[in-house]
Amino acid sequence: KVVTIAKSKKFRDNHGKVLLEGHRLIKDALEAGAVPQTLFFSTVRHLKLLPEAEIKRASLVKVKFEDIKTWSDLVTPQGLLGIFSKPDPAKMSYPAAQLASSLPLILICDNIRDPGNLGTILRSAAGAGCEKVLLTKGCVDPWEPKVLRAGMGAHFRVPIISSLDWESVPTNLPAGIQVCVADNNDPDAPVPRGAGRAASAPHSPKAPVKSTPKAAPEDEEGAAIPELAAQHYYEDWARAPVAVVVGGESQGLSAAALGLAASTGGKRLLIPVVPGVDSLNSAIAAGILLFEGKRQLLWRHKQEDDRQKLPVPG
Repeated sequence: KVVTIAKSKKFRDNHGKVLLEGHRLIKDALEAGAVPQTLFFSTVRHLKLLPEAEIKRASLVKVKFEDIKTWSDLVTPQGLLGIFSKPDPAKMSYPAAQLASSLPLILICDNIRDPGNLGTILRSAAGAGCEKVLLTKGCVDPWEPKVLRAGMGAHFRVPIISSLDWESVPTNLPAGIQVCVADNNDPDAPVPRGAGRAASAPHSPKAPVKSTPKAAPEDEEGAAIPELAAQHYYEDWARAPVAVVVGGESQGLSAAALGLAASTGGKRLLIPVVPGVDSLNSAIAAGILLFEGKRQLLWRHKQEDDRQKLPVPG
């Protein structure tokens, strides 16, 4: 009964605990400093795969494998479940290799409501070396079991700050940052909104449009939507520090996301698709932009290093 209740968002919110399943995820959590409360295991062999010093802090409960099969969300249960205190990003010890590869690149998720998409996006953010990930209140709970499965340990490799309202997003960003938004819109033809698209009128990527209050389009709630200069994602845009906003597939980007981008001098990053293809999956769009941002930041860093190594005349 405890495990079943622990799967609910209400339990996670009210008690500040999360349910983790499987050796890999629980081991990653323990090594990152997550605090275990209770570990359910079917055989002692499962515990031997975990750091001994860490599991001593938890209550250990031996149960039948049939019970774990009943509780499990996995196709092939591993016989190990754990209830942990909800991790605090400020207190976690992320892997040294991850920290060494961290870039001044931040991901902001806006209305990502599909658990599989969010988990895949978090995995891409960890793989690209993002400094952190910010989730707005419109996103699915990152500690939902489906998100954890799709994240493949990303939750314990990159700081994730969730349930943010848009007013508090800027306080979680460094000074001088530029915020760009993902966009699948064809700049030459209007199309329905979709994965990561800005809800703004299409325009040429080479001809930025200046927004005026009277001319600005409106979203479903009647709020004015800022218009942003647009360019293709493979053109130069990633200057440290930089953040990328990716919107959900059903809602697209909110007016607040576009407003934040406009206030920082950000751009719409167009990901062109073949005519007739409606849109990209939001997780795919995030992966494309994050790794392109990584490429550009590393290239710029190399250019700066090369300039510093040049001999000084005279």
